[in-house]
Amino acid sequence: MVPLLLGGTPAAQASQFPRPVLQTRAFVDDPAATPANADADDPAIWVNRADPARSLVLGTLKEGGLAAFDLGGRELATLPAPAPPSPGAAPGRFNNVDVVDDLAVVSDRGRDRIRVYRIGGDRSLTDVTDPAAPPVFSASESEVDEQRTAYGLAVAELGGRRVVAVSRRHETRIALLELTDLPGGHVGTQPLTTVDLPERFGLPDGTTWTPCGDPGERPQIEGMVLDATHRVLYAAQEDVGIWRIPLGGAPELMDKVRSFGAPARYDEETEECVPDGPDPGFGGTRLTADAEGLTIAEGPRGSGQLYASSQGDSRFVVYDRTGGNKPLYEFTVGSTARTDSVEHSDGAAVTTTPLGRDFPRGLLVLHDGERRPEQGGPTTGFVYLRR
Repeated sequence: MVPLLLGGTPAAQASQFPRPVLQTRAFVDDPAATPANADADDPAIWVNRADPARSLVLGTLKEGGLAAFDLGGRELATLPAPAPPSPGAAPGRFNNVDVVDDLAVVSDRGRDRIRVYRIGGDRSLTDVTDPAAPPVFSASESEVDEQRTAYGLAVAELGGRRVVAVSRRHETRIALLELTDLPGGHVGTQPLTTVDLPERFGLPDGTTWTPCGDPGERPQIEGMVLDATHRVLYAAQEDVGIWRIPLGGAPELMDKVRSFGAPARYDEETEECVPDGPDPGFGGTRLTADAEGLTIAEGPRGSGQLYASSQGDSRFVVYDRTGGNKPLYEFTVGSTARTDSVEHSDGAAVTTTPLGRDFPRGLLVLHDGERRPEQGGPTTGFVYLRR
């Protein structure tokens, strides 16, 4: 791990620097693997208030479902994603997960639903999703199969309401929903409002810039976190940067990716975006696209830090949670005798609650998008770090 201090004294920053401890088993995106087509993506941490050392780490595995791990990285259970409802339909595909109270809330990208699991004191998970849950964004099941579906997700309790923020794949819309208790112990959602982020941006030279993407795709959002204390939603628009969105207020672009404003075009032969002129230098200096996973480390009296994944260069940037979100430091996570390095990270989760002897100051869990060596296909997992 290599830190780059951005402010404050080195001693103060080093005290917050994470240390890798262990990792989960590897998951393989292969139909022959168990679970099949498992692609680790996003973690969450459930703190067991009665016995913090028996807390859980949850991780989405795309078509592989939702996995639960103990604090030793041992897999306790894996809940499958739903099967396709009919031949030719898209199967369930669990993208992001977050926790509020005793509920694990998941964005099912395959079926455009919000899935909810109740966490028991024995660390069991029970599916309590509303059986009649409608799609989040799609108007019909045929539209679900177009896969402009529920993507990034964050949840928090705000003023006694359990609020879910969920983004739409290939679009710039974020929906805010409320979790509602239903008969039979099920949990559903009710829509609250929507937030639409820009897809075009004015530049200092008077021109307008649109991030390059596949034809018909707008610059999407995935990594998100809700700051309940300050009533702010942070959202990472992958090719743009990180937005600070005061609930009820106007979104503010708090940091840009380095390639912000750089001209690019879609190359049909390679099916990739390629440079289409000199970079005018309007981008930021810390984030390399994609901007991805976001999580907040709680501090005393509303202080703390916002962690952000700079996926394009496998780095993490830490910002002050308050004021102007001043950048504090950056770090990478290298390999150790017990863990792989962390590459191309999609998701992150942190708690500052002491979790027993092994994590006395809290826990940071990071998605590792390139577990080595590969095991028959793209191989991923999660890495645990001490705060």
